[in-house]
Amino acid sequence: MEAREFALQARIKTKVLSEWLAAGWLLPHRTGATEVFSEVDLARAHLVRDLHDIGINDEGVSVILDLVDQLHGVRRLLREILSGLDAQPEAARRRLDAVPQETMSGSPTQRRDYDESQSH
Repeated sequence: MEAREFALQARIKTKVLSEWLAAGWLLPHRTGATEVFSEVDLARAHLVRDLHDIGINDEGVSVILDLVDQLHGVRRLLREILSGLDAQPEAARRRLDAVPQETMSGSPTQRRDYDESQSH
């Protein structure tokens, strides 16, 4: 959708849309000189509006959006890892299932201590 329609659906003024674009909170695709907004952009706009409504300032919005983006990146990576694991032979998957859960949780120090205890 184009900027005018996007602003209507996001329930924001075009000036606000310009400010959010300048802040990097929305990243529409470009088709020639036209910005094309996606459903993801619309969801982000609703989140930004909601964050402002509860009193989060612009700096806080930037931090929250960065964290949301990081979370989505980690989820995408985890899906890729799980897909890769599913593609492994049965014997390899069984070996992974045998790894004690303590190595999969706990603090980095706890995991390092466990790994070191297993190598001696």
